[in-house]
Amino acid sequence: MSLFNMKFFRFFGFKQKPNAPWSKYYNKNDIDLQIPNTSLYQYFIDNMQKYPNKNAIDYYGTKLTYKQLSEKIDECANAFLSYGIRKNDVVTICMPNTPEGIISFFALNKIGAISNMFHPLSSENEIKQTLMETSSVMLVLIDIDYIKIKNIIDETNVYKIIIVRPNNSMPFWMNLGYTVTMGYKTELPKNDKKYILWNHFISDGKSYNKKNYNYIGKKNTPAVMLHSGGSTGNPKAIVLSNGNFITLVEQAKIVFDELEIGDKCLSIMPIFHGFGLGVCIYTPLCVGAQCIILPQFKPNEFGKLLNKYKPEFVIGVPTLFEALLKTEKSEKMKLNYLKYAISGGDTLKITMERKVNQFLMDHGSNTRIIQGYGMSESLAAVALGFKNTPKKGYIGIPFPGCYIGIFSPDDKEVPYGEEGEICISGPNVMLGYYNNEKETNLALHIHDDGNIWLHSGDLGVMDSNGFIKYTSRLKRLIISSGYNVYPNQIEALLETHPAIMLCSVVGIAHPYKMEVPKAFIVLNKGYKKSEELMNELKEMCKKNLPKYAQVYEYEFRRSLPRTMVGKVDFRRLQKENMEKRLKEKNEKI
Repeated sequence: MSLFNMKFFRFFGFKQKPNAPWSKYYNKNDIDLQIPNTSLYQYFIDNMQKYPNKNAIDYYGTKLTYKQLSEKIDECANAFLSYGIRKNDVVTICMPNTPEGIISFFALNKIGAISNMFHPLSSENEIKQTLMETSSVMLVLIDIDYIKIKNIIDETNVYKIIIVRPNNSMPFWMNLGYTVTMGYKTELPKNDKKYILWNHFISDGKSYNKKNYNYIGKKNTPAVMLHSGGSTGNPKAIVLSNGNFITLVEQAKIVFDELEIGDKCLSIMPIFHGFGLGVCIYTPLCVGAQCIILPQFKPNEFGKLLNKYKPEFVIGVPTLFEALLKTEKSEKMKLNYLKYAISGGDTLKITMERKVNQFLMDHGSNTRIIQGYGMSESLAAVALGFKNTPKKGYIGIPFPGCYIGIFSPDDKEVPYGEEGEICISGPNVMLGYYNNEKETNLALHIHDDGNIWLHSGDLGVMDSNGFIKYTSRLKRLIISSGYNVYPNQIEALLETHPAIMLCSVVGIAHPYKMEVPKAFIVLNKGYKKSEELMNELKEMCKKNLPKYAQVYEYEFRRSLPRTMVGKVDFRRLQKENMEKRLKEKNEKI
């Protein structure tokens, strides 16, 4: 089904309300969640009118009130208009967490353009690919990535690149310090009209007269593109609607009943990820919270950040909370201000959950860590463990207005307690994959009840009360520090090298990142393992893969184990690697 037909079906298709055994935990009005028919920008503006003078963003001590943030969004929207951006144009934002990245996201939505959020640590070829595949016409780029795009940008349709420096919004002395110690090292374009610095870009928009341009967005209008490998591991652009973002906020207003205007959220998850953009930035800004943003997060500084900002709301991947347990001088830490500690992006092991909860209790907090579940195709959050009714090992119940079912391979709902694929339906679900009807149809199925269901590729069970337990992955996937890493993508790249006959990539345990990629390689005749070959493989990966997907370890073999049907047995490789590590550890003892 094409993206257009999928949208048509959302409006006019016959639908039967799915089963919702968890409904008893919500009010009826909550279950029948009504989503305002507007744009994510306008929804934000409507909400912020209630608290214009409250702080919205804190960036290294530079604070913007909601009124100031909205004024900067207006200036940025005018600047985009002055450079020719209009409704449905795609602009790629390749930025870490800075005010400029957030401002651009809102400004583009205000004028009806689509933000393509992309990882700034992506390789040169990956940036080129996304610019071409999304038909991007403009690029908002962090300065350190200029060296990646200067040689490939002319092969794309991008006619303007806005260069942002991370110190643009820093306080004066920090700005000066960054310029002296780091800024001078970063290569910037010279005498090239295709590039413009952020401050000059904003200045050019101040004289633009926008009287003849008026855009009013709707909830089912495409708004943002995020990126995922979906169920197959092939890179795809996820098209999310205005309504997807607004839904997340309406659900948060119900679920997080202790959240108050002025509370602080430690927003360190990246804006190019649904978890970061939807849960850690857009939602807090629409409920009157203050977002503490940082372009770079160092796990060993997590304790210092908590002591400095005292956020009521902390959201992150399990490795973030593991870093909390390793905080130096933690005995002096007080966490009595913390209202919510939420883990997502990867499975939170029961042993880790117990350790974190004990740490919170020992440091004066009344809250306990709760686990969430979601995927980028549903804007990263669809279920959450109840704060006061935890079930160990469960990911909770669906957010109000969202439906989750456990289905068999033939799209039939299985009985409670039986394992099946976790599927999601409701206003959280994406519109589809951009210009990719085949992959859209693999991910979105119309079931017998007439509803569109997103197939997660994850296995789980549901009990009779609607509590969901994640059991394993259907798809072959490595999750490293919360990021999805697709083995077949790495294998396809490595096997282009003339020395490699066969390659299999598996996830191996890592003390901080949870999992990292390891490549098992069989060489062609005439080739041997050498330092030169290793350097070539590492350089190939560096150029073509994002930083979080770099191969952590290489192992060369004469052959690879096979399954009964002749496929490479990657599970056996994982087991053998684990046994090898255990043996080495015992020998050291």
